[in-house]
Amino acid sequence: MSDAYAAAGVDTDQADAGVGALVSVLRTIETGSPSRSVVPSGHYASVLRVTDELGIAIATDGVGSKLVVAEQADRLETVGIDCVAMNVNDLICVGAEPIALVDYLAVEEVDAGRLARIGVGLKVGAEAAGCEIPGGELAVLPELIKGHPSPHGFDLCATAIGTVAIKDLVLGDRIAPGDAIIGVPSSGLHSNGYTLARRVLEPLGLDAKPTELEGASVADALLEPTVIYVRAALDLLRSEVDVRGLSHITGGGLNNMLRIGSGYEISDPLPVPPVFGLIHKLGDVETAEMWEVFNMGCGLVAIVPDADADAATEILAARHPGARRIGTTTDTGTVTVPELGLTFPLR
Repeated sequence: MSDAYAAAGVDTDQADAGVGALVSVLRTIETGSPSRSVVPSGHYASVLRVTDELGIAIATDGVGSKLVVAEQADRLETVGIDCVAMNVNDLICVGAEPIALVDYLAVEEVDAGRLARIGVGLKVGAEAAGCEIPGGELAVLPELIKGHPSPHGFDLCATAIGTVAIKDLVLGDRIAPGDAIIGVPSSGLHSNGYTLARRVLEPLGLDAKPTELEGASVADALLEPTVIYVRAALDLLRSEVDVRGLSHITGGGLNNMLRIGSGYEISDPLPVPPVFGLIHKLGDVETAEMWEVFNMGCGLVAIVPDADADAATEILAARHPGARRIGTTTDTGTVTVPELGLTFPLR
């Protein structure tokens, strides 16, 4: 369990146990017909077989407590990007092309102007991902949603769907020791670990500009939008490169890579954005916990054969400068960062 994260209010062990309890019930659903699911539970997206050749991928996620910062700073125009990103970045990890997303927006009070500002981010995110938002749902829930400040509270989540040829699914099952790990830079915190990040940084004041942030304010750092990796990933998937695995690095940090199996040695990590160093210092958060909770500068990982490493890097770096090889796959079933003496999952 992450000690600082638990102290901030998120016990990851309890969360894992809760998910396990929920899934244990859902696995017993009987529809009266054979299951269409073709992807193991726990992967980045679910895939349902529509025909022998075609699958529909489904992912659902929200923005989380990053919304609290958006409310406090009255900066609502970017969180829609995060909502789109958290969904479509998961879809691409099974090899799917996102085609549409529907949003669910729960509000404490209806304010047309504020809703339009939230919509700006959804539009920007959808265009970046190349997907439509053909519909959604607005719920007015003053008894459930309380803002920071009230009455401006809201929650934002979505479900995205994509298409994928069954034969082209990317599940990680073909990863072999010695494959190359290509890391693609993040823009910062993305949309994960905000209960801990806020506990550490908000006391500085959202307008504060610590020297570590190199001219940015705390609000700037906390509200930097999540990178959308869809177009780069699709470029890679449509190339001659043999893409054996894709991993979206979100809450849980490097542990996310174990969702697609194998083992990973991160011998040359990407540069760590300064916001993480500030959280590490001010929050007295252990190095291991930082790498367990946050993306630490790497938002997406692609696994390709060693011979394809240069080609994959060139394709990904064309849209996301700084993408490069960060390590090599192993057969250990763990993720190691030798220069930091770290092994995940934490023992």
